[in-house]
Amino acid sequence: MAALQELFGEKLTGKTGDTPTVEVLKGKNGVLIYFSAHWCPPCRGFTPKLAEFYKKHAAAKGFEIIFVSSDRDASSFSEYFNEMPWLALPYDDRKRKEELNSKYKVKGIPSLVVLGPDG
Repeated sequence: MAALQELFGEKLTGKTGDTPTVEVLKGKNGVLIYFSAHWCPPCRGFTPKLAEFYKKHAAAKGFEIIFVSSDRDASSFSEYFNEMPWLALPYDDRKRKEELNSKYKVKGIPSLVVLGPDG
């Protein structure tokens, strides 16, 4: 769990505000990191399919998705994130977003990275 908190920071953004990373990822069998952006047409096509998959399988399989935004501003992030049923890296944590992009060698979006429970 410490590894996941180190990756994502103390808090993740949820629909009702920020929540402690440790709390929302506790007991998860896996974490999927979704690199995407509102302005990206392939992302806009993939996000609804991923949301359908998430709603159908996340609870039973015990995984969580965390959206890492490549949006150009906070309002685009908010508008896009409202369409998603999962968590997000806080938009203003741009440094951590760049670190995640680098760590997982994200060169294009959409990208989906699957991690085990230990990160």
